[in-house]
Amino acid sequence: MLGRLAAKRLLEIRQVLRQPQSSSQASRSFSTALNYHLDSPDNKPDLPWEFSEANKSKVKEILSYYPSNYKQSAVIPLLDLAQQQHGGWLPVSAMNAVAKVIEVAPIRVYEVATFYSMFNRAKVGKYHLLVCGTTPCMIRGSREIESALLDHLGVKRGEVTKDGLFSVGEMECMGCCVNAPMITVADYSNGSEGYTYNYFEDVTPEKVVEIVEKLRKGEKPPHGTQNPKRIKCGPDGGNTTLLGEPKPPQFRDLDAC
Repeated sequence: MLGRLAAKRLLEIRQVLRQPQSSSQASRSFSTALNYHLDSPDNKPDLPWEFSEANKSKVKEILSYYPSNYKQSAVIPLLDLAQQQHGGWLPVSAMNAVAKVIEVAPIRVYEVATFYSMFNRAKVGKYHLLVCGTTPCMIRGSREIESALLDHLGVKRGEVTKDGLFSVGEMECMGCCVNAPMITVADYSNGSEGYTYNYFEDVTPEKVVEIVEKLRKGEKPPHGTQNPKRIKCGPDGGNTTLLGEPKPPQFRDLDAC
């Protein structure tokens, strides 16, 4: 069984390699499959990249949290800041800039950027929509949620709409199982200064389309639960137990001992 799976995967990789490297889809597929980097016109090491003046002060602040001999510990927050500045994705030149800041070999930064799914190494939309696909959300309809988004936007998972506004991806458990299904919206429309990362919970196929259209108009739809009968993560319809103040715990009379 494992042998057949390995042979199938190897065949897929060979098919990608046979495609012209100018194909953006080939670059995306192979890069995602093996965590390799393939140069493209907008993503190659010799392209200049540096933190903006506003973000340089943030870099100094981030570095101040760590001892001077442990600068490399700042790699994740610095990559996150670079991704926000670059519109939601990390070109290899941005990773190289982070490596210079923390004074490590670039491969040390590549290892982090390719390991964590929070880092995007291909272009995403100004609004990057992530659908939770873990079991509780799946049981509650996350696949229908994703299908509604993809059909409405006319893209496949990982693609960007022609206007550059939206892309759809999948994220594993985001910790809102009680309010499943849910999506998150990473808003890169205003760079790192206006970056937000908001959860939308208790969503339906109709609700996610409504959220997309509000974002398209430049509106800021209310995040959190989309169920009007629920307060945050409380039960649907309100509490049916624990309606009063709990009784204080009983203590022994220590003076009587």
